[in-house]
Amino acid sequence: MSRIKRARRLNSHINVVPYIDVMLVLLVIFMVTAPLLAPSVVDLPKVSQATANPAVAIEVVLQKDGSLKLFDRDATRSAELAVQLSTLAATAKGRMRSGEDRPVVIAADKGVVYEQVLAVMDALKSAGVARVGLAVAPKQTVQ
Repeated sequence: MSRIKRARRLNSHINVVPYIDVMLVLLVIFMVTAPLLAPSVVDLPKVSQATANPAVAIEVVLQKDGSLKLFDRDATRSAELAVQLSTLAATAKGRMRSGEDRPVVIAADKGVVYEQVLAVMDALKSAGVARVGLAVAPKQTVQ
């Protein structure tokens, strides 16, 4: 008896089972490692929730050209001072009474580079000013 040889047909289908296995393993790895990579959360102020600045706050205005002005609206010694970044922290601390914890609010022009705002915040924080915030304009409602 002779065996009849059959011609082999080519399999034109792609076997996707190994790809699915690899993808499932990668999915499990990402699901396990994702909680470990918690990004730092930044709670940015919402413009629609902005309120007026406190009346006793010291306001530092950073203008587009990089100049700084310090506004102290305290009722006993109201002042507007042009300051440099190097003397800003000492001037702000000097405007506070001993033991007073007044907030310092930074109001920056829209065209100011964010690094300049950070430099002002860093100078105030390194001088020991505990309460530093950013001023925002309230959202304009169309009526």
